[in-house]
Amino acid sequence: MRSLAVLVATVAGVTVLTITPALAQTPPSATVKPASGAPGSTATVAWSGFTFDPDCTNSSVVILWNGQQSLGTGTSVRGTGQRNVTIPANSPAGTFPIVVQASPCPGSKATTRFTVIVPPTTTTTTPPVTTTTTTKPPVVTTTTPRPPGVTTTTTTTTGSTTTTTDSSSSSSSSSSSTPNGGDGILVLDKDNIQPGDPLTATGKGCPAGAPVTLKAMGENVGKTVADTNGDFTAPVRFTTIEPGRHAIRAECGIVLLGNVDVTLSSSTGGTTSTLVVLLFFILIGAAMLRRQFTGLRRTI
Repeated sequence: MRSLAVLVATVAGVTVLTITPALAQTPPSATVKPASGAPGSTATVAWSGFTFDPDCTNSSVVILWNGQQSLGTGTSVRGTGQRNVTIPANSPAGTFPIVVQASPCPGSKATTRFTVIVPPTTTTTTPPVTTTTTTKPPVVTTTTPRPPGVTTTTTTTTGSTTTTTDSSSSSSSSSSSTPNGGDGILVLDKDNIQPGDPLTATGKGCPAGAPVTLKAMGENVGKTVADTNGDFTAPVRFTTIEPGRHAIRAECGIVLLGNVDVTLSSSTGGTTSTLVVLLFFILIGAAMLRRQFTGLRRTI
């Protein structure tokens, strides 16, 4: 019986020794919940199965992000524990290890992983500003042609005296047009000229310092430059000229219009012919009177 008791005690001791190492061999582990989230979010790191150096009374652990950056420390009770940590706010997207290891005493070490999800960035595009420019079309004013002047010659014969009266109906001595809603004006110093007569154009309303070109019948008839007030004066010189009404255009950024009548006067020729005819009849009358006086003298 004593031998049996000793045998039973020996088996029990062996069993205890066998079970104890089995429990000590449980590997350390770590978990994180939730296992994913945005930068700056909070997660809970838990660990179990941790053992420490028997000569050390400190059972604390340190939690490392990506094995480098400390997220905090925790205390183990019988090899287990947990701690809330904050994921680094500057972490890029991806999966990173979280390491739990005994510190400062040597001991167990375990690793878990956390996936960082970076929310998409919303970009707002401002539509471009559209500017609408309205161009005002130029306004061209057309001057209605006026009837040309009428020349009337009256001849009165009394004895040997001849009187010639020349009357001409005309309007004012200038022709002008104001285009572009009254922005400018062109004035000609004569309404009616004959080939070779001088003609001067005066304008207002051009841009300051703008070059001015005078045109008639598709040809350039004068050039000048506007002064600081937009005024100008220039002679009009025709290369070729024909009878009739001619439009004068002044182009200086705007268009100014004026009209002039060109006539071939026949009043001088008509007067000369009339004088010749009158002189002829006067001479005939004088000769007849002379003959009559000569006959009267002979009779007396």
